[in-house]
Amino acid sequence: MIATLKAEEQSQLQLVEREDVDDEEDLFEAIDKLINQGINAGDVKKLQDAGIYTCNGLMMHTKKSLTGIKGLSEAKVEKICEAAEKIVNFGYITGSDALLKRKSVIKITTGSQALDELLGGGIETGAITEAFGEFRSGKTQLAHTLCVSTQLPTNMRGGNGKVAFIDTEGTFRPDRIVPIAERFGMDAGAVLDNIIYARAYTYEHQYNLLLGLAAKMSEEPFKLLIVDSVIALFRVDFTGRGELADRQQKLGQMLSRLTKIAEEFNVAVYMTNQVIADPGGGVFISDPKKPAGGHVLAHAVTIRLMFRKGKGEQRVCKVFDAPNLPEAEAVFQITPGGIADAKD
Repeated sequence: MIATLKAEEQSQLQLVEREDVDDEEDLFEAIDKLINQGINAGDVKKLQDAGIYTCNGLMMHTKKSLTGIKGLSEAKVEKICEAAEKIVNFGYITGSDALLKRKSVIKITTGSQALDELLGGGIETGAITEAFGEFRSGKTQLAHTLCVSTQLPTNMRGGNGKVAFIDTEGTFRPDRIVPIAERFGMDAGAVLDNIIYARAYTYEHQYNLLLGLAAKMSEEPFKLLIVDSVIALFRVDFTGRGELADRQQKLGQMLSRLTKIAEEFNVAVYMTNQVIADPGGGVFISDPKKPAGGHVLAHAVTIRLMFRKGKGEQRVCKVFDAPNLPEAEAVFQITPGGIADAKD
């Protein structure tokens, strides 16, 4: 009985929150608005087929890449870009305006109070958060917990939105979502319905899945994109030093795509990363492991978290690099209901 009441209360909360979502419509301008600026509807359709669904997204493409779209000449691209510039302001804004813009950032709870405090409130939208560490350090468990907490209403420190999950290692377990949903007092079936999942087998497939996301995100309120893990397929599809430059270039393009998705649709991007042994680390470094992906990955990510195993079920998260967080550590625990505060 109590569970039913809880579920009803939850759905009412969801409904109340949904009404406020109209304020977020200003986040991006739909590509259809170009038609009012005198752009041919057929050309707008070509842009959508290429995965461009918003004027903001259009401005994130170079003219060279736009002329690569079948049926768009240089003259057409010039005209389209001019029309988009009238709709979206991509020039300078004041620091005060930038601060106002930051107000639209939502912090999504991780399920652990200590971890939330470390992250300044939780995993933030409009940015890429990367977690790296050895296997069994809790990276995927955090991903599963975020799948549920993102769907909580904003007044319960959730994101009140849907979740997209791109899995490159085959680690997504829908049955793991059920106990986590129960812990947060949510209906497991509804939670699973709000997660879209894709399994990627090659780096090209992974990139195409990202391109296809724009269509879904422009129609429905997504608040989280999980890529678990970002580097695995690149390590398999490119081998040896000879292909390293090519690998890093392709990795850079994909990370650029992730950054654009995060900013275009104000979603949080959470990705996991593997570690590599660094035999040249020297005797003085106690832990000669570093995140894979090199400098390309390091520069693309907004917030880097290092996970390591603690005692028993405890795990330690350290802020490795972030523009607005101090370097510090937090201890959390993996429970059947997902990530939670550590019990001593």
